[in-house]
Amino acid sequence: QVQLVESGGGLVQAGGSLRLSCAVSGTPFSTLGMAWFRQAPGKEREFVAVVTWTSVTRLADSVKGRYAVSRDNAVNTVYLQMNKLKPEDTAVYYCAAQNYGGLSRGTTDYTYWGQGTQVTVSS
Repeated sequence: QVQLVESGGGLVQAGGSLRLSCAVSGTPFSTLGMAWFRQAPGKEREFVAVVTWTSVTRLADSVKGRYAVSRDNAVNTVYLQMNKLKPEDTAVYYCAAQNYGGLSRGTTDYTYWGQGTQVTVSS
């Protein structure tokens, strides 16, 4: 059974930083493309970042220069470093996975999903 477990969310002031982690089990991690999405109340789930199984990365325009995505195959974990946080970054953040995933930004491109972690940025 494939499991994705996010952690690291919380409450932070505007301008602060958080690092999210997503630990994967139940499937070989090194061949997974891993992505982060977020969903704010009343809005659709949107793409944030992706790191392919070959470690190529892409970020959404709204987070470029502030966020970074990385992976550590030794511990089956993908990370999302979030800096210079803004109130509009407030959302539930989800990690998602797809076997041999590329730079996909659509939710339907991903097979496996975590339960999400809340990030709240106060002004």
